[in-house]
Amino acid sequence: MSFTDRVRSLGSQSNSEIVRTVGVALLIALVIRAFFFQPFNIPSGSMKPTLLIGDYLFVSKFSYGYSKHSLPFSPDLFSGRIMGSEPARGDVVVFKTPQDNRTDFIKRLVGLPGDKIQVRNSVLHINGTPVKRERIEDFIERFPNGNVRRIPQYRETMPNGVSYNTLDDGLMPVDNTQEFRVPINHYFMMGDNRDHSNDSRLDVGYVPFENFVGRADVIFFSTDQSAGLLEFWKWPSATRWGRIFDLID
Repeated sequence: MSFTDRVRSLGSQSNSEIVRTVGVALLIALVIRAFFFQPFNIPSGSMKPTLLIGDYLFVSKFSYGYSKHSLPFSPDLFSGRIMGSEPARGDVVVFKTPQDNRTDFIKRLVGLPGDKIQVRNSVLHINGTPVKRERIEDFIERFPNGNVRRIPQYRETMPNGVSYNTLDDGLMPVDNTQEFRVPINHYFMMGDNRDHSNDSRLDVGYVPFENFVGRADVIFFSTDQSAGLLEFWKWPSATRWGRIFDLID
């Protein structure tokens, strides 16, 4: 075999190794995304102050077991959940909306199967009992143009002890609702930004357990979006360093 042939042979083997390595890496990434952790970003302000636009999260798939929605594109391979674990009141959950079983939403679980849920004068009631709510310092929202807005903020504590902050200026129709009775195997979801969230009080309705994708656990990156993708010199100032690796309450 000539020197040129040897070089070609080595090059062919090298290319083959690269393709194999990339294939294995993609397979590992797919397995991790399907069965362990899925990245998710926050596109709206419905979960402020807990989650901000520009937050990037890891969602744990194994927290509630697996349904078809645990897999990319939700293939109709089976129904129900495998190795399912019951969610807890107060969990922050990523789920597929019941309207199209395709769009990802993220909200807080406030109602379990069989619960009676109602909002009266901005206060969440579960089975006729008001959820503990304490007024705390205003949430300060800062805009890229330098403007600032103050929003009334409350510390809410669920019956199981889970505590988190909510925003509510008390000016919207959803501050007083009908009483909702959560069906079996369904859950009631609300955004922490109570006056600006499309959730189970409105179009989302009750969410089937099968539609759960996973529990939001940790913020792995956050940006205030003041820097464009190619404006790399602005990335350090646009990054919300204090939110990175924050656990999600």
